Amino acid sequence: MSNPLADMDKPDLIFCIGTNMTECHPVAATRIKKALKRGAKMIVADPRKTDLADMADLYLPIRVGSDVALLLAMAHVIVRDDLVDRDFMEARTADFEQFLEHVVEFTPEWASTITEVPAADIEQAALWYGAADKSGIYYTLGITEHICGVDNVQSLCNLALLTGNIGREGTGINPMRGQNNIQGAGDAGAVPSNYPGFQPTDQPENKEKFTELYEQEMDLDKGITKVQALNRCGTEIFAMIIDGENTLVSDPDRHHCEHALKSLDHLVVIDIFLTETAALADVVFPASAFAETDGSCANTERRVQRLRQAVPPPGEAKPDWWIISQLAQRLGFSGFDYTSAEDVFNELCGLSPIYAGLDWERIDKGEYHWPVPEKDHPGTPILHEGAFRNGRGLFKIIRYRDPAETLSAEFPVWLTTGRRLQAYHTRTQTGRSQGIDYLLS
Repeated sequence: MSNPLADMDKPDLIFCIGTNMTECHPVAATRIKKALKRGAKMIVADPRKTDLADMADLYLPIRVGSDVALLLAMAHVIVRDDLVDRDFMEARTADFEQFLEHVVEFTPEWASTITEVPAADIEQAALWYGAADKSGIYYTLGITEHICGVDNVQSLCNLALLTGNIGREGTGINPMRGQNNIQGAGDAGAVPSNYPGFQPTDQPENKEKFTELYEQEMDLDKGITKVQALNRCGTEIFAMIIDGENTLVSDPDRHHCEHALKSLDHLVVIDIFLTETAALADVVFPASAFAETDGSCANTERRVQRLRQAVPPPGEAKPDWWIISQLAQRLGFSGFDYTSAEDVFNELCGLSPIYAGLDWERIDKGEYHWPVPEKDHPGTPILHEGAFRNGRGLFKIIRYRDPAETLSAEFPVWLTTGRRLQAYHTRTQTGRSQGIDYLLS
């Protein structure tokens, strides 16, 4: 998130797109309710009419996969009616005139034929977003899990740059992350294209840095995605470790996923329960749960916090870092001689510029929003205040494209997924509660 959770009750206009916040982030959503009670307006764009949509001043029942068309038309109206923040664009963005010319053709009427949202509602959404002093954007997986997911997010960034709704309290572009430490996993390098701290793998200076640090020759290639990995099982990939994910249930095509995993010569799963995925494994390592281990967590607002062990893990269960370290040592790899979560975290702080001002001792005494570039730095709750890290903000020239799957005579109905308040992800834990099962029945 570019802004902290504490900012969520401060916008004058809240634009929620592809997020079912009251069910997926019910605690954070209380701040949205507080803002609405104060008098803020809310726009919700979602194919499903959720409880959040019922609270909205304007609900846009957008067709699945048509987000870019909606956002282009909103930009068109904002430019047409001169609701742009020209001072902001001139001071802090580059080549904005090209973007202003680009959106001229994308009228609400054009977008209406694609999104199946009335042109008048698209126009109203744009006018509210553009006219408000503080407009905040909130989104979740509903706009990212598409072939055009990057286009969707960049289109939201275009709206924020166009109106100066970035780098200020109550504004910003705010992804509500799907798991409690998914932000922290990305920070640590669990992203195919990045080293820890979001340092791109395809930049020569990063290749040299990590080659020297790990005494292991790195290349400039990006890693493969989970989808690519599953597609290569049995042909290019013959062994796999799955840590803390119930892939068989979370993957959109269960039959494809099951076939892929069964094609492996060797499958290892690390988890706290014998999930559907773990049942396919050759070896299952019992992990420790959140209350059974020390560690750190970076949540959706980039807040880095200590996790403290409350109880010892049961039986032979071990922390994930210990299991992976022991595997690496037995495979003959050097550099995995960690003795504690403190060792792992301090290494991350030494590798990542956004964590450079942190260490185990510091997060034991407080919580900080990264980037924290120096030891005496207080943290950065709001990103991009005053300046962008890489210079000027860049508008992206984006055009609408159809989703990977469209309606046809053979497949005439759109199907989409969504969450329930009482069930979390693949129900590895919540599925074991009789009370929750009763609520879902």
